[in-house]
Amino acid sequence: MRFLRGLLGSLLWLLAAVVGLVAVVLCVTIILLPVGIPLLMLSRRMFGQSVRLFLPRAVTQPGKEMGKSARRLGRKAKAHTPDVDAGKAAKKAGKKARKKAGKAVGRKTRGPAKRIHKRAGKRLRKRLP
Repeated sequence: MRFLRGLLGSLLWLLAAVVGLVAVVLCVTIILLPVGIPLLMLSRRMFGQSVRLFLPRAVTQPGKEMGKSARRLGRKAKAHTPDVDAGKAAKKAGKKARKKAGKAVGRKTRGPAKRIHKRAGKRLRKRLP
């Protein structure tokens, strides 16, 4: 089966090269440019498909090749990881930083409070994943 896939891939690669060459010649002539561009795109897709035929199926379609064991491992990993809501954590940390900035400088002066708030926000962004 692998030999047939390789043979088909090489034939498709050769066909894509010929179609690409014809497309480039058509693109050079200004009148046939609308025909050459779609042929060039077709040859590009054919090259991609030929390379996919050379590679093993597990590389080109990993989702379909996964078995029950991989799905089971995924469920186990999901069960062992804690549910973290980054939005709640950020909201809580932001609220704490605003309180700290307001207490440190007071409500009358807004300039220094904004600087403290920016520094607290930078520290928060470093901590969040």
